Amino acid sequence: MSMSVPGSGGSDKVMSDINTTPLVDVMLVMLIIFLITIPIITKTVKVDLPNARNIATVTKPENITVAVDTAGAVYWNGGAVADRTQLLNLVVAEARKVPQPEIHIRADRNARFEAVGRVIYIIQQGGLVKVGFLTEPHSGG
Repeated sequence: MSMSVPGSGGSDKVMSDINTTPLVDVMLVMLIIFLITIPIITKTVKVDLPNARNIATVTKPENITVAVDTAGAVYWNGGAVADRTQLLNLVVAEARKVPQPEIHIRADRNARFEAVGRVIYIIQQGGLVKVGFLTEPHSGG
């Protein structure tokens, strides 16, 4: 608290300064109240989120690229795949190799998720465990 003490001359002057001490006390109390109540108010589901890494993919010669276009057609390293059994046979042949190669899926932005899901399911059935998705880097705009 602040207090006005008369000077040695004995003259009583009116204090014209604003006393900000009560204002600061009230603001600090409000800050403490908000700091305590905000975490209680926000209700979220507890999940363990993965850490994002921005590492450029190094393409090795043994990596396999599977592309899916807008029509749902599948391409194995640039060559068209006729049907699901041919894709499964290609995946099984690659799954037998030691070490197993990585499969990179390149899906068109407008491709149906159903077509991409079928490709992922066939890769899972074939026994390959290293699967990744290739995307365009974020332009930052």
